[in-house]
Amino acid sequence: MRTAFDFSPLYGSMIGVDRMADLIEMSMKTASDRAYPPYDIEKIGDDAYRITIATAGFRPEDLEITAQPNLLVVAGRKGEADDGRQFLHHGLAGRNFEHRFELADYVVVRAANYANGLLSIDLAREVPEAMKPRRIEIAAQASAGAERQLQDTRPRRRAA
Repeated sequence: MRTAFDFSPLYGSMIGVDRMADLIEMSMKTASDRAYPPYDIEKIGDDAYRITIATAGFRPEDLEITAQPNLLVVAGRKGEADDGRQFLHHGLAGRNFEHRFELADYVVVRAANYANGLLSIDLAREVPEAMKPRRIEIAAQASAGAERQLQDTRPRRRAA
């Protein structure tokens, strides 16, 4: 699906705008494109998040999680099962899927767990020490005249 916006004039004058255009286009997809399988995104701490995807009918070996810089891709691929079953009603969706989650800088995958048909992926923001804000101490240097004046105003001890 292409959007009604044409970002191509920007490509000649701005570097990296193609990634921004792709993000805008992806966010404008219809909700039904992103609805299967359903998922939750929750904040479980100051810098901790969890994505939970309902993957009923998938086995852990049918699921694949790929982490790239600023991108998490979760895919489910089921082999064609021709086991001779004849359905009177087939309402369980078991089709292949792929979810792409754009991650902020320094967000990394910590763990993945599969239980009771739910795939849970724990994420955390881990800012490198070099990138964290740090307090800089300010050193004050007194001039020689100011130091002398400070010594003159101090009370002197008498020798006992």
